Amino acid sequence: MRISFPDHFIWGTSTAAAQVETATQHPWRGLQALDGYTFERTTDHELRREEDAGYIVRLGNIYRCGVDWCRLQPEPLARFDPAVVAEYRRFFDQLREKGTKLMFVLHHFAHPNWFEAKGGWTRAENIPLFLDYVQQCIAHFGEYAAYWNTFNEPNVYAMNAFMLGNFPPHRKGQYFTDNRVLDNMGRAHDLAFDLIRAQSAAPIGISLNTGYFEGVNWPGRVVAAFVRWWFMSRAAAPFQRCDFWGLSYYAYMIFDPLPVDAITGLKKLEKRGIPHDRMWGYRPEGLGWVLRRFHKKYAKPIIITENGICTDDQQQRIQALRDYLSVCHKCIAEGVDLRGYIHWSTWDNFEWHLGPTFRFGLVRVDFDTMNRTMTDAGLFYEKVVADNGV
Repeated sequence: MRISFPDHFIWGTSTAAAQVETATQHPWRGLQALDGYTFERTTDHELRREEDAGYIVRLGNIYRCGVDWCRLQPEPLARFDPAVVAEYRRFFDQLREKGTKLMFVLHHFAHPNWFEAKGGWTRAENIPLFLDYVQQCIAHFGEYAAYWNTFNEPNVYAMNAFMLGNFPPHRKGQYFTDNRVLDNMGRAHDLAFDLIRAQSAAPIGISLNTGYFEGVNWPGRVVAAFVRWWFMSRAAAPFQRCDFWGLSYYAYMIFDPLPVDAITGLKKLEKRGIPHDRMWGYRPEGLGWVLRRFHKKYAKPIIITENGICTDDQQQRIQALRDYLSVCHKCIAEGVDLRGYIHWSTWDNFEWHLGPTFRFGLVRVDFDTMNRTMTDAGLFYEKVVADNGV
């Protein structure tokens, strides 16, 4: 069966500057990832922008990305480095000339070491430093932005940095700090919203990570309910002033009573017969639950800002695209105001604390040579974009 999407539906792919550009002076630099790689050289994107632009424009009419705050602003309140500004503008011009617009992300898990040294998002006093960065991004790059994401997945950042300890500054069990960080980001979002709106008519949102959380026993149901509340209600609360909700969806997570993923609990998933990729349980219907929930609760347009699976198997990735797009189509038919789908990721990148061998790309990267190759899944998605359907 063929399904078609509405006219003007947005298609695209997404990356994050820190994951594709060589590490500069940010807290991720030098981190030893789970797969043994060091967070230093990632994918050489800053050396291959023209080549990468060629893939980006084949895979959608929008590209979701950010810039390296650390390279642009090596000191607090400093003027952006003109050479770095020019480098990004040349790249954005290439995309614009080929008809691909930007969804511009202002904060995607990485910020300068000087910002972290001042306490980062744990201190409200640092918000003006971020707003200075925002103002300069508007001035230099605002003309390219068809959409804005002020923050990428603040719930993932806060949880991993201050509860689980996976992200810099690697603190564990600091629930109250975790929540203070969310609230500070929310204040920064509201103030950034005003700055952007005064100078740009482009829609403004965030990207909130979501998931489908299910307890498999009584204690697990209690934990799953708390995580569901915190991750998608508590975390969303400071960001409700938005023109659209950007939503990420990857994970079906069971709780037994602790969370079970495919990295540490693969045998438990397989024992229960739960499909999975290399990181999480796999349940595309969970995306439908999320879309209906946000549509009902907030009644605002939605764009899927990240979705994909972690796998080396391109046929598995193709089937996942079919599954997820079928769910999206059904939700639209039910009245959910879903405006677009942005796949994660354009090419393989450095998957934060896990490393580059945890692959999400439609374009495969050889991490010895950094050579790129379009995959079968990439060709499949290219046709989806061209046909506005599957």
